[in-house]
Amino acid sequence: MKPEDLHCWQCGAALTGILLPFARLAKCKSCNADLHVCRMCRFYDTSKSNACSEPLAEKVNDKKRKNFCGYFQPDGNAFKPGSSDKGKTSRQELDALFGLGSGAVDGTDADGEPGKKLDDLFGLNKGEDKD
Repeated sequence: MKPEDLHCWQCGAALTGILLPFARLAKCKSCNADLHVCRMCRFYDTSKSNACSEPLAEKVNDKKRKNFCGYFQPDGNAFKPGSSDKGKTSRQELDALFGLGSGAVDGTDADGEPGKKLDDLFGLNKGEDKD
C-alpha cells in the first residue's frame, strides 16, 4: 500500500508524505491524531474479541492511542465519514425534542431568548423571583 492510498482514521486527510511503515510516533499533519493505532489497522474489527482479528496480537486498551503492536498494518479504509459527528447529531436531536432552533448551541432558543421555552414549560416567568 502506498501512502497516497491512506487517509487519517480520525479526520480523513490524505497521508501523503508519511513514510511507511508508520513509526510509533507518526501523527496526522492535519488533525495531529496518532497513526500507529488500532483504529488505523487492517486487523481492527469490533466484532472480534479485543476488537482485533489478529489472534496473536496483545490486548490494547485504547484503540485511538499509539501502541507497540507488531502486527500493525495500515488500512486504506480506516476513515469512516460521519462517525465523528455523533455529538452534533445528538445535539440536533435534543434541539428538535425541545423545539429549539439553531441558536440552541449557545444556550438560546430560536427567538434568541435563553431558556424561555424551558421557563414556559416549568411555569416560570422572567419577571418573577426564582428561589
